[in-house]
Amino acid sequence: MDCETCREALSARMDGEAGPAPDAEVDAHLAGCAACAHWNTRAQALTRSIRVRPAQPSPDLVEAVLAAAPPRHVALTPRLALAAVALVQLWVALAQLLAGATSGHGGHGFADHLFNEGAAWNLALGVGLLAAAVRVHRAAGLLPTLGGFVAVLLAFSVHDLVEGTATVARVASHLPLLAGLVLLHLVARAHRSQPTPGTPARHDDEDHDRADGHGGEPTGHQGQRRGRFRHLRPTATHRRVA
Repeated sequence: MDCETCREALSARMDGEAGPAPDAEVDAHLAGCAACAHWNTRAQALTRSIRVRPAQPSPDLVEAVLAAAPPRHVALTPRLALAAVALVQLWVALAQLLAGATSGHGGHGFADHLFNEGAAWNLALGVGLLAAAVRVHRAAGLLPTLGGFVAVLLAFSVHDLVEGTATVARVASHLPLLAGLVLLHLVARAHRSQPTPGTPARHDDEDHDRADGHGGEPTGHQGQRRGRFRHLRPTATHRRVA
């Protein structure tokens, strides 16, 4: 066996690969060749120095990462105010139920049933506002329902005040719902502005067209994609040649 074949086999052995010659022949040549033995010693030392290195000191980035991380409590002040409004709404609904019970409501007539439905609805709104204050991701789902109810209630309240069928005190009891709607919007907007892991980035069509080298107003399919989330974009555009 020549030295070149022996050293190639030794290099393959150090890499955990199959060599060009059997191990017995390589060891026999290595035992009788001082040059290959010296080469093997240097190669093993070089391999160890490359594969095994002391750990390099790294800076502690814990404080910097924690400082850059978004706060755990999203919109804490509006959420506390929303919780307070929810408790007020619950108190108003319970007071309505107690007043109805003492005034003779709660029977089996149609008017009594309507009264109970209104009290149950007010209680449900209080519970919903309280749930949105605790779980901010539920705030956006409650906005359409509460917004529609407040709009209709406002129209009826103005009509009843003009007709004299409702007192100012009775209409003022609906103010917690109006305050809850405003606070609910603030909480929902703060929740949407928080970055969420795994959420695809949203790009404006103007930036998209500028990056692709196109200008002007988006037309066709690009115009339909305005404001949507894009997960993947083509890396090349193929044009059909007529």
